[in-house]
Amino acid sequence: MTSRQSEEEASYIDYETFLSPTFSPSQFANTLVLATNNPSDHPLDLSTPLSRVLFDIQEIDSHIDLLTTRSAIPLLTHTESQTASSTRIVTSIESQVQALNESYKQLEKEVIQKHAEAEEVQQVASRLWETLRLGRTVGRCLQLGRQLEIQHAEVTGATSIGSTRKEDHRALVRTTQTLLSLREIFSGIRIPSSEGYGLDRVTTIRTLQSDIIAPIERSVREISERIIREFSPGSSTSSTTFSQAEETRSRTISALTTLYLLSHNPKPAPTKEEKIIPHLMLEALESHLRSALQSSVAGLARGLAALPSLDRALAEVSSRCQNIVALEAILDSTAAPQLPGAVTPAGKGGNLLQPLLAHLETGSLASYFWRTLAGGLSSRVQEIMNRGGKPHGGWTGE
Repeated sequence: MTSRQSEEEASYIDYETFLSPTFSPSQFANTLVLATNNPSDHPLDLSTPLSRVLFDIQEIDSHIDLLTTRSAIPLLTHTESQTASSTRIVTSIESQVQALNESYKQLEKEVIQKHAEAEEVQQVASRLWETLRLGRTVGRCLQLGRQLEIQHAEVTGATSIGSTRKEDHRALVRTTQTLLSLREIFSGIRIPSSEGYGLDRVTTIRTLQSDIIAPIERSVREISERIIREFSPGSSTSSTTFSQAEETRSRTISALTTLYLLSHNPKPAPTKEEKIIPHLMLEALESHLRSALQSSVAGLARGLAALPSLDRALAEVSSRCQNIVALEAILDSTAAPQLPGAVTPAGKGGNLLQPLLAHLETGSLASYFWRTLAGGLSSRVQEIMNRGGKPHGGWTGE
């Protein structure tokens, strides 16, 4: 051991230089060249530094050979022990891996395969349930569609064999209730948790909507608007009987209720009560008032231009005002329909008059009629005076 250390110490190679982290081969070569040459020599002698490097390499090789020869037995012994340890570890791991593979195969057989089969069954059951749910909803829609056709036939007075019978205005409300039921189903057509989800993919439902529901809804709305437009309970000088007046009142209430209901769009799952604005009813009533006002203004203008006809014009205006007062009484005595998830503009328990008065910003329809009539008549009176008492168009009266 002492002799080996003395031999290592006798080596002239500077191992610290080569083992330094900052060792640079180019800088080391430059140092060798400058150590064996004069910087002013030209050309430089590179054989001496090259021989030095080769000699150093040979010396290191010899040193490595000497160390491996002397330490062969310890190296072989260490290698043998490492190989034996690796063999034991591999043998132990192989048995554990084999046991793990067998456990996984058992798990795959008992759990994974059964889970995959269960997923397929669950998917099939889910699709069957979705088909059944959709089929039930389609069946309900078709049933409501058939009911809608029957109710609309009662409204129009048509029968299956083409003959006619008396119109039943009370069927207007029943038809509208059926339309609202269909609207409620169709309102959830895009919501997965709702009853009507997926109906837009069914051709029969699309045909039902375009060929039956839409035309009937349009017809019901037009009939209701016509009843309100033609509302006239009769004057005190007419021969209108009590039963005829009650029939007119009943028809008007049915038309008003129908338009009120048609203004509502049900939601599948309302989170809070929605305030309903009966815009269809308000539009029909406002159109009726506007028509009465236009006729009254035109009649008074003709009466003022031809005074002999003024009494008749005033009687007509008075009759129209009486009709409006009668309409106001009907609206005031008719309670607003209560709808699920909706409140009336005047709150629960309101009537049909309150939303109209709020829309027109007035206290009563009679005051609104005379105030609007006076406002529209001032310009016509001024126009008549400017023409010297003759109405526009050369009409001279009777």
